[in-house]
Order: sequence, then structure tokens, then C-alpha cells
Amino acid sequence: MFLYVGDYTSGPQGRAEGIGVYRFDSETGGIEHVETVGGVVNPSFLAVGADGKNVYSVAESPAAGSVVAYARDSESGSLRELNRQSSEGVGPCHVSIDGSGRYVLVANYGSGSIASYPIGEEGRLDAATGAIQHEGSSVNQERQAGPHAHMIAQSPDGRFVYATDLGADRIFGYTLDPSSGELVAAPDAGARTEPGAGPRHFAFSPDGATVYVINELDSTLTRYDRDAASGRLDARQTVSSLPEGFDGENSCAQVVAAPDGRFVYGSNRGHDSVAVWAVGEDGGLSFLRHVPAGGKTPRNFALDPSGGWLLVANQDSDTVVVMRRDPESGLPEEPGTVHDVPSPCCLVFAGA
Repeated sequence: MFLYVGDYTSGPQGRAEGIGVYRFDSETGGIEHVETVGGVVNPSFLAVGADGKNVYSVAESPAAGSVVAYARDSESGSLRELNRQSSEGVGPCHVSIDGSGRYVLVANYGSGSIASYPIGEEGRLDAATGAIQHEGSSVNQERQAGPHAHMIAQSPDGRFVYATDLGADRIFGYTLDPSSGELVAAPDAGARTEPGAGPRHFAFSPDGATVYVINELDSTLTRYDRDAASGRLDARQTVSSLPEGFDGENSCAQVVAAPDGRFVYGSNRGHDSVAVWAVGEDGGLSFLRHVPAGGKTPRNFALDPSGGWLLVANQDSDTVVVMRRDPESGLPEEPGTVHDVPSPCCLVFAGA
């Protein structure tokens, strides 16, 4: 099993030299550095192709951004750049693969826009077939004066594509034409969030009927029921990610739903923790515990494919912390093993 780490290479946050490639031992939780793949500015977010033969990265430039395709060697884990395309915007911060494995989807934070790309021969990226500019603003003028698309992903049933926009306080809904690759607005899909929430990342329950959205600006998590026919998201519950009485600065980042659907996790940057909730039989979220991140600014975290390990990318302390996870209680065991990894932003796994 291999672990790929996206990171920052330039600017005040950048201390890495490129995408980190590591071997991951699912028995011990150990990680071993294989190589660093340079040549791309700020490969902050990654996605693995449906068949595991390719890895895709954003190049998060403060100017015009790019999305980059790599071939992946299944034996060594090494990456070889195939090509790159314009991200059709500024500051691309998220990339994902549609359910068919035929299209790459990209969100541009800086410009508040999204784009779709057909996957061509050997996993190369063809030119964008869909590009949409978001519109909107909200109450926090420092962070929400204009649109800032933060994540884009397709629902498990393949019927809708959702894109959270921190600046517009909105979850936009689209369909992806399977033949043309065009993104088409679905007016009834998605939802508006509470003013000032700043929706960032989201995760689906295993059956796709529930969507969990982590809100960066007000440090909350919102549970939505998803209507499969229209794509509409109906808010059912909002919970704080922070302990009662916390008065420091904080912003949320990542949200993950356990593979069995019984637990949901969200990261706090400032409180520097991972909040853990249990999912009740009625779908309601019940808080369990704040697990210390083991470092500063947990930008991203992930469960390994077995669900037995929780890995936390602490961006500002240059560490990845690995904690064994109890699948019955949903809780990671503390403390974890700390590995030195420069400015980590994203963790993705691919098979051997």
C-alpha cells in the first residue's frame, strides 16, 4: 500500500519539494519515504484514478493554476508526469474523479470556479469540457467578498456533482454529461448554508443519502438529507466542532465518514484536534471526543482503506501522525506515531 502526500512548495506555507510518496504498512501503521516528485508548484490536493494507475494533482498557484496527470507504477509507487492542463481558474485547491472513472473534477478557490476534464489515453488529461464561474458573496467581508470554490465531488450514485463555495455560503449542484463531460447547473440541487458558515469539505454516508459538510468559518458540521431525485440537500442538524467555552481562533478543514457509516470525523485548526461523532440509528450525530491532532494545523486527515488507522496531516508542524483506530468505538488510540513530513496538506492511498 502506498500513501501520497500533497503539500505546499512555495510561499509562506511552502517547505516541501514536491509530492511525497511513502509505503504504508497496514499491519503496523508505519510509513517509509520512497521518493519526492517535484516540478509542480504547490501540489496541495491529490486524487487517485479509479483503476489506481494514475494520480492527479492540482498546482495551486496564486495566478493561473494547473491540474497535472501522473502515471503510477504499481510496484514502486513512483509517479511519472504525463501532462498538465489549465485549471480554468486561479488557486485550484481540490481535485476528484467522477464515479465512472472517466473525468477529473477541479475546484479553484481563488477565482471561485470549477472545471471538468476527460481522462484520455494512459490517463492523460484532455482539455476542459466544462468550466463554470460561481457567483455570490456573504457576510464575512474578509473571507466572503466573492466566491471561493473549495471542493467538488460526485455523489455515490453518479447523478449529481456538488461543489462547496466558502465565499458564497452555498453548496452548488450540477450534473455531469457522461458523453460530453459538460457540467450543467442543476437549480434544485445543493443548498444554501447559514450566513458566515463558509462550507469547505464534505463527505457522503456510504449509501449517499446523507451529506456531512464541515464549515470552515464558524467551526460547525452540518448534516444534510439528500434527495436522490432532485439532488436537493435539506439541513437536519448542525453541531459545533469545538469544546464548550473554547475562545481561541479556529477554522475547520476536513471531514470524513467511516466506511461503515457509524462515525464522522472533522478537523479543527487552532484547537488542533479531530472531533469524533457517532451516527445514531435515526442519523443524528452525537459527540464522542476531541482527539489531539499531535501537531499544529491539521489541514487534512484520512482513514486508511482498512479503516484501522487514522492519519493526520499537520501542516504547520510538518508532521503526519498515525493513530490506530478502534472500529467498534470509532476512537483513535492516543498518542500516535509522529513522522516528519514537510507542510502536508492532503493524504491519499493507492494499492500496492
